[in-house]
Amino acid sequence: MIAFLRGQLRGDDDEAIIVDVGGVGYQVLPSAATRASLLPGEVQLHIHAHFVADEPLRLYGFSTTSEKSLFQTLLSVQGVGPRVALAILAGIETEELVRAIATGDVARLRQVKGVGGKIAERLALELREKILTVGAGVGAKAGKGKAPAAAAAPATSAPVGPLGEVYGALVLLGYKAAEIDPLLEKMDETKLFDENVRSALAALRRG
Repeated sequence: MIAFLRGQLRGDDDEAIIVDVGGVGYQVLPSAATRASLLPGEVQLHIHAHFVADEPLRLYGFSTTSEKSLFQTLLSVQGVGPRVALAILAGIETEELVRAIATGDVARLRQVKGVGGKIAERLALELREKILTVGAGVGAKAGKGKAPAAAAAPATSAPVGPLGEVYGALVLLGYKAAEIDPLLEKMDETKLFDENVRSALAALRRG
């Protein structure tokens, strides 16, 4: 299985790019964010290899492991194939996508090109808890995979360890440190990440 490719960018059309690795040209379909970040010369892409019976193997490329992980998470939803997943990533900012799924904002998801009502509902239902785990490691599309807490708050104010992961997920969903800190003081860090995040979201919704 191909995990990543490093080579020279040899071609670029509206859909795919060609990466020359040791004299072999690999056709890769990049995400919109990855395509925008590519420069002439050497490139390195994290690859998702997708194979369907009676169709050729297709390689999808991402500049960060976090975007690749988000792409693969989208693929786990019934009715979401690679092209729809790429369209979703191109149609909404990463943080907003994670926030919409985590909060069950079906109306916002339906605004994304290529996402109909049924898929929007499935995204919210099937990924609502899973997306928080993925989102905790997904920064802005150009953020090289840094955790959102690192970019959104000074390092001295963000907790570390299990509660730090909860903090990062809540920051990604748009909550401020002043709203999160009082909740962290009451949390049991021995509990599961998902359980603490759900508890915090319930408290934040209650106000």
